[in-house]
Amino acid sequence: MNEVSSAPFWLAGNFAPVSEEGSHQELKVSGEIPKDLNGLYVRNGANPPFGKSLDWFLGCGMLHGLDIRDGKPHWYRNRYVQTPLLEQEMPEPKTRSVLANSIANTHVIGHAGKILALAELNMPIEVNDQLETVGPYDFGGKLNGNMTAHPKHCPVTGELLFFGYAMRPPYLTYYRVSADGELIQQEEIAVKGPTMMHDFCITQSKTVFMDLPVIFDMEERAKGGLGIRHDDDYGARFGVMPRDGGSNDVKWFEIEPCYVYHTLNAYDDGDEVVLEGCRMVGYMAKGMVKPPIPVPYQWRMNLKTGAVTERQIDDLGIDFPKVPDALVGQQHRYGYFAEFGKMAPTVEGFHKYDMRSGARQSHMLKNGCSGSEASFVPAARAASEDDGYLMSYIYDPNDDASHLAILNAANLSDDPIAKIHLPVRVPAGFHGSWIEY
Repeated sequence: MNEVSSAPFWLAGNFAPVSEEGSHQELKVSGEIPKDLNGLYVRNGANPPFGKSLDWFLGCGMLHGLDIRDGKPHWYRNRYVQTPLLEQEMPEPKTRSVLANSIANTHVIGHAGKILALAELNMPIEVNDQLETVGPYDFGGKLNGNMTAHPKHCPVTGELLFFGYAMRPPYLTYYRVSADGELIQQEEIAVKGPTMMHDFCITQSKTVFMDLPVIFDMEERAKGGLGIRHDDDYGARFGVMPRDGGSNDVKWFEIEPCYVYHTLNAYDDGDEVVLEGCRMVGYMAKGMVKPPIPVPYQWRMNLKTGAVTERQIDDLGIDFPKVPDALVGQQHRYGYFAEFGKMAPTVEGFHKYDMRSGARQSHMLKNGCSGSEASFVPAARAASEDDGYLMSYIYDPNDDASHLAILNAANLSDDPIAKIHLPVRVPAGFHGSWIEY
């Protein structure tokens, strides 16, 4: 994996797809796996089956899962999410069926006993706990559009909240699903155009939409590729709505133009709604050679006065932000991020920010290793917000194989608590989840 390649980054090094699905039971462990870990760690990513793709975002999805119980790894396996588009390198609109076709490559979540592989321009695809594809999932026939790859679980109500965006009207539709999996609300939300809304936020009482100036261009899409561009005239705003509200209830706040792929969290703070995430300026602008580096940022929106306060938290290039699932939509103290390299979105380390004091702990990878997004897993009977573990697949080029690193979230700079060594390589990918048994 050390040879120089002329291929684009998403087809070279540890971004390159793996060619085979496999299952492995006998896995070496360095250190000691905490015995309170009982679940499935699974991460999604693009893995074009023929080793060709016009963009990192366009390869069909492959899941990489580790079953961990009672301090032992029981198996690792990787499986394609089976859809009609698996054999195609790039989905074409004329062949797309909202009920079946999906690249299913961006995220994987659990809710109400279901495991769903997600890609934001498609329907969810259900898989089982062995990572075998069950099929398209439409919430009992009630979902007839796309689902974001970044839904939010409310830790208080158990609800799953999400949206779907589209290239043609209605551009944005909001959904609310009960704790037992019933789709109970669907609302069209008015936005200015076909904005590419990758993520959003919830608080205990609100939903926050991001109407930002990266939009779909159907003429450009017809020429191939993603078909998205920066629109200098579109403006940028956040919309705050009661969680059970509709389009007429949205209060919009104009912000300085930017793009946000990933949010850390949002929460209510008196008259204000606070949103934190990773901000980029000039993303997909004309002449962009490489994406701008995202930096951590905070916005405070005052619901009484309409004022917005913006501030940059740090100048470090970081993304893939996380808070514990139990604090989604709640006030939190700590945020966990991955640091990207300068030439490609290679994860070179992890950072824990104290969002109150600004203090930072870091865990930088060594000897040329690179990682993926990390998931926070709470310890059993956790005594504090950061009492838990960060998990991430780490690639080691020295033996061309990967391991799952289990880090101490309370003292992130420590050496890993444990490493589960895999006999194969896990390519760099997108998002994943810990699904507790």
